[in-house]
Amino acid sequence: MHPRFSSGRWTWLLAPALFLGVPGAEGGGGPENVFLVVNSTSAGSRAVANAYIHLRRIAPINVFMLPWEGSTESVSIGAFREQILTPILKTIDGRRLSTQIDQIVYSTDFPWRVDFAAELPPQLVGKDQFPSGSLTGMTTLYTHVIAGNHGYLDVASNHYYRPVDGDGVPVATVGFRSWYGWGRLGELYEAGGTRYLLSTMLGVSAGRGNSVREILTYLDTAATADGSQPAGTVYLVQNQDVRSTTRSGAFAGVARELGTLGVACEIVPGSLPVAKRDVIGITTGVSDFDWAASGSRILPGAICENLTSYGGILTKSVGQTPLSDFLRAGAAGSSGTVTEPYALQAKFPHPGIHVHYARGASLAEAFYQAVQAPYQLLVVGDPLCQPWAKIPDVEVVTVPDMKVMRPGDAVSGQLLLQPRANAAGSSAVDRFELFVDGVRVVHGGTGDQLPLDTTILADGHHELRVVAIDSSPVETQGRIVLPIATSNHGRELVLSAEPTEVDLGGTVSLSVIGKGVETVTVFAGGRVLGRIDGPVGSIDVPAAQLGLGTVTLNATGRAGSGATEAANAIPVTVKVGNGR
Repeated sequence: MHPRFSSGRWTWLLAPALFLGVPGAEGGGGPENVFLVVNSTSAGSRAVANAYIHLRRIAPINVFMLPWEGSTESVSIGAFREQILTPILKTIDGRRLSTQIDQIVYSTDFPWRVDFAAELPPQLVGKDQFPSGSLTGMTTLYTHVIAGNHGYLDVASNHYYRPVDGDGVPVATVGFRSWYGWGRLGELYEAGGTRYLLSTMLGVSAGRGNSVREILTYLDTAATADGSQPAGTVYLVQNQDVRSTTRSGAFAGVARELGTLGVACEIVPGSLPVAKRDVIGITTGVSDFDWAASGSRILPGAICENLTSYGGILTKSVGQTPLSDFLRAGAAGSSGTVTEPYALQAKFPHPGIHVHYARGASLAEAFYQAVQAPYQLLVVGDPLCQPWAKIPDVEVVTVPDMKVMRPGDAVSGQLLLQPRANAAGSSAVDRFELFVDGVRVVHGGTGDQLPLDTTILADGHHELRVVAIDSSPVETQGRIVLPIATSNHGRELVLSAEPTEVDLGGTVSLSVIGKGVETVTVFAGGRVLGRIDGPVGSIDVPAAQLGLGTVTLNATGRAGSGATEAANAIPVTVKVGNGR
């Protein structure tokens, strides 16, 4: 067993390999660790995904187009398991990403509620009047869902939840990795324990959710907040409603801890902070609120959430203010339960969520370290937002010439890469990971040289990512993304698009010219757009198939099945507008 966390810090021990492929696999908390699930039948889902891919530089291999034509409100647990969760997990495994994926993130137009009435344990039949879980909660607790047991109903099912002290302050904040095993008291195990995959929705665009335009706006705003060390104030809103008293006992301790972290916090009466123009976080409890009437302003990166029964029920006919109101006002993330949860603290984020966030955790990490029983809680927003993270700066030099690598460098043969990083906080960077085209291939400690054999790669374009991870308990990441061109096998491929700006009703003509290839596949955002026989040719793609927004198009030519018998084109970017 790993040592328990002490004084808010912990000692890293290199665990034995828990997955095949990368011994002692480490890392997480960045775009390389997100698996983005997109409803390929939905224009809105594609548009939101396009934006997020562009904002967060999500690699194509991390994007999964999953056709879903069922309800965007609810799904039975059987259909959820068979048609959504199992295909996701199988695709992660099939793409050899199991060692690096820590989060399953849904775009819009998936069902936000999972009905498990058909699988209620006998002792609860007729007693549980609201047998439903959220899409995000049930995905996070995937091990129970896949096994068909009822462990997700446990009020302490999430062992990644960080215990709090007598004042309600989290005793530690730690980074999340899907291969970590957790004990019932929050212990981190080298082997055994329960595993999770953090899950969020980028947005809900049906019912009482947000419009696609609103979702794009708050995702864009959230991305600007990373590492900004915002000077706003967290507001803990107190009243005599049980929705507030359920959590207000921890307010004083949380406010003091935020103060020690240099983050302003005020405990205020009422339903909302009034005429406050510096809101960087809210915990409140009220059935209904009118944000516009409060006269307050939400700053980029804020977590704002409200304890009420129906905040995550996004059906139009339901009462109580939904979580989408905070997102519409500019919050980076919010949450609400998808069925009547009763006023149980374990089912809602503990006020310590703001402490986790201020200690540098990402939005997803902050939420799931603060909720013990997430099965009914729908978490919506940008999971990667991290306003208080101290992000390392990274560069890479080649050995032995010590030349700094730049985007667009042409390389060949065997390379030795020496990553270097300047830690932005008090913790030093202690390890690095190298990704090629989105897949982690090697890792090492400070001072280690990372080998890269370009002769086993296709000729042409590749994307290198070097991720630096600091030694703090949060394991904050910094990264550099380096497009490179390899040349070892005499193959070439050029991709062009015409036009590069097009309305949604238009068509994009994609042309390829290749050397040493026999067929060409053109793809974008996790989906194949078309195939061309021969080294030269073109295809026409309806802009609607690409979806609104900025779309990166890729092409790979092949003369055989092996990587060395292929060539990759430099990607082309197309902007699809709605003609307005």
